[in-house]
Amino acid sequence: MIQEQMKNVEEKICRACERSGRKRDEVTLIAVSKTKPIEDLKEAYACGARFFGENKVQEITEKYPQMPADVQWHMIGHLQRNKVKYIVDKIALIHSVDSLRLAQTIQTEAEKHQVTVPILLEVNVAEEESKFGVSVAETFSLAQQISSLPNVHIEGLMTIAPYVDEPEENRWIFKKMKQLSIDIRQKNIDNVDMYVLSMGMTGDYEVAIEEGATMVRVGTGIFGSRNYSF
Repeated sequence: MIQEQMKNVEEKICRACERSGRKRDEVTLIAVSKTKPIEDLKEAYACGARFFGENKVQEITEKYPQMPADVQWHMIGHLQRNKVKYIVDKIALIHSVDSLRLAQTIQTEAEKHQVTVPILLEVNVAEEESKFGVSVAETFSLAQQISSLPNVHIEGLMTIAPYVDEPEENRWIFKKMKQLSIDIRQKNIDNVDMYVLSMGMTGDYEVAIEEGATMVRVGTGIFGSRNYSF
C-alpha cells in the first residue's frame, strides 16, 4: 500500500508543480510518520522517502537509531523546552518554533553540542485558538529577536492550515504565508533566510504547492490512517 500511496502523492506533486510553473525539485516531501511502526518507515524509505516528520521527541529518539544514516528527521509538532536536548543533534529542521524562549533553549543546547540548528517559525495564520504559532503580525518581530542567536538559523516559515473539506478554502492562508515570507526576506535580517515554506498536508498540499510551498507534510496520504493508541 505504501508504495502505491507514495507513487500517487508523487504524481500529484508533479502535477501541482506543472500547474504553477515550478520545477519538481523545488518541493520536498516530508513523510509524516508519527505513530507509525518502524516497518512502515522502512517501506517508505525503500520507495525513496528520505525526509521523515515526527510530532513527538520520543518517537524521533526511538526511530533515529533504527533507520539509515541518510534519513533527515523533521520535528513538526509542538516542542517542549525540556525536551530540546534530546533531539538537537539529531534533527535536520525544527518546523515549530513559536517563541523566543524556545529558540533560546535551542541555542543553549546547540552550543553544548557545537551544532547550528535550522528552524522555521510557526505562524498561526488563521489564528485558531487550538493551534500553536505566532500571529502574522508578530512574526517579523520574533524573527528579529531570534536572529541574534548564533547557533539557531531561521530558514523560513511553517503553518498548519485548518482542516477543511475543500482544499480551496485554505488557498488564502497559503497566499498570505508566501507574501509574509517575501516581506521578511526584503528586510534582509542577518541570520534569517526565507527559502523554506512548510505548508500543506494530505488534504491540501496541491493547493499549497500552487501557492509556493517548498515543503509539504504528508502522513495519511502515504501511511494511511494513524493509530493514536500505540
